[in-house]
Amino acid sequence: MYLYRAKVGHHRIRFEVQTEHLKEWIAARFPEDRDELAALPVGSGETAVEAAGAASESEVVAALASTEAAGAKAVLYITDFYGSMYDEGPVEIEADGDTVVYSRKDYRMETSADYSSVKLQVFDDLALKHALINWYSAWLIHRREGLLVHSSCVVDGGKAWMFVGHSGAGKSTAAELSAPRPILSDEATLLLLDADGGVTIHDSPLRSENEERGEADACPLGGIHFLVQAEEVRREPVGKVEALIGLMDKVFYWKHSKPETAKMIAVCREVVQRVPAYELHFQKNDSFWEVIS
Repeated sequence: MYLYRAKVGHHRIRFEVQTEHLKEWIAARFPEDRDELAALPVGSGETAVEAAGAASESEVVAALASTEAAGAKAVLYITDFYGSMYDEGPVEIEADGDTVVYSRKDYRMETSADYSSVKLQVFDDLALKHALINWYSAWLIHRREGLLVHSSCVVDGGKAWMFVGHSGAGKSTAAELSAPRPILSDEATLLLLDADGGVTIHDSPLRSENEERGEADACPLGGIHFLVQAEEVRREPVGKVEALIGLMDKVFYWKHSKPETAKMIAVCREVVQRVPAYELHFQKNDSFWEVIS
């Protein structure tokens, strides 16, 4: 077994993975937690993780329990060689009050009710990425701390600007046309609510297949743009209700629980109350920045 400790924003995440390939994939995308406060107590480091790889499930549970001692907020135990290639089939969800199980042809994920302990089996890198998007979004929503939104996000003028739209609307195109501005996300924007009433976008660890972790810092969210391809470039304010509906439609969320759905709606409502939203009519060039900046 291999151990990797990550930190995204103030979230400490501990990964215990079966293969070196899995560790390398995660390390390329999730920033390492170098804070000494996150160091494991003596006897619970890599050696203990290797012990967790034994056949006994109780040993795995014991390893997961070390999360609190390590200062982590979530721990994921990930194994490889599960199932078969993704075939566009749906995610099936079973919840019994104590655990939530997500299953698809290429992965199976069992989480605790609060999503802080996860046992994940994957077929390949695509399964791993999709499962992690599924888990991270559910974990954020459960804690009412933030969202993962199907969108791109670019930094300009010290603020992050999010671009949202249906498939093919131009989210990735808007990010590509924004060079050399730093890109915080090109597929799954990581949005966290701040205690001071703001919203911060963090560098997304879950990008498209060809993008690894970026170098941009976290930035306050300046606005949400719902994209419309048009001949005339312009930006028009969007009302709170319309913005709420549009944002909810783009959150990575698999409905399985009324309380969790209510939390998702509440977080979306909080975001649109804190941040302005616009309808951005744009051409496939960088002229749209003239109406944003």
